[in-house]
Amino acid sequence: MQQPASAQDVERAWEDNTLAQVLYHDWEAQTYDEKWSISFDERCTAVVRDRFERVVRGRRLPGEEVPYGRALELGAGTGFFSLNLVLAGLLREVHVTDLSPGMVEAAQENARRLGLEAHGRVADAGSLPYDDDSFDLVVGHAVLHHIPDVEATLREVLRVLRPGGRFVIAGEPTRIGHRYARALGRATWEVATRVVALPPLRARWARTPAELDESSRAAALEAVVDLHTFDPDELAETARRAGAEHVGTATEELASAVFGWPVRTFECAVREDALGLRWAIFAYRGWQRLMRVDDVLARVVPQRFFYNVGVTGVKPR
Repeated sequence: MQQPASAQDVERAWEDNTLAQVLYHDWEAQTYDEKWSISFDERCTAVVRDRFERVVRGRRLPGEEVPYGRALELGAGTGFFSLNLVLAGLLREVHVTDLSPGMVEAAQENARRLGLEAHGRVADAGSLPYDDDSFDLVVGHAVLHHIPDVEATLREVLRVLRPGGRFVIAGEPTRIGHRYARALGRATWEVATRVVALPPLRARWARTPAELDESSRAAALEAVVDLHTFDPDELAETARRAGAEHVGTATEELASAVFGWPVRTFECAVREDALGLRWAIFAYRGWQRLMRVDDVLARVVPQRFFYNVGVTGVKPR
């Protein structure tokens, strides 16, 4: 298992963003699915299917075939997005890339466990090791905010797409959403760690000082690797400048983000064995219900106030 990054690693990462990306994501590779409650079953497959369809809804072109044939995922992590899209019947052949060798290995292991095949390469999203016109679809989830030059990366995405091929990038933080999510997370962390450290609660609820120190280093590295937040209109314009046609954006999570960030932070602030199945059911069902509220809010609330934004576009024929 990858050892936690040291304080010296974190210090060096401030000066070398590529190192920061590899350190952070290699470190996270073995525990990433557990941390973010990622699975490859109907629960997450439904979430991924809905997230993908939300971005492309009303934008498919005449003759655009589903399932898509040959697909590439940028910054694939453990394969959450692309592998669940295969399970949802939206993709056939998957190739995964990530700057982190640990993440590529984790994605391929998840594919093997599911009886699937994922062709993997360690690669920088800004310099993809594939020929022009290689893919029918390029996807990504929560990847653009880690990339220094977003417009250059989208140009590279268009290069490897066949003419008429589509890209779908989802799960990117909006500028306003990032601010309120981080504020809620920080406040929850401060309150939770202080309360559970009180003598009556400490034995059952409190994490050890070593675990809290490791979490602090993780947060420090996360601050280095998270490079961007996005305004939906500006993200769409960036895609157009890169050369994409039929560009569109979609957003999600407002009430669900206000609920979800404190819940997730609280889970990280207390001992792993302190919370049981009833808590997990409460957290998931609460998030689901508020996602339905968000569908209603989306009719009247501007996109920029939601937490996540996705963008899609097509390579000119």
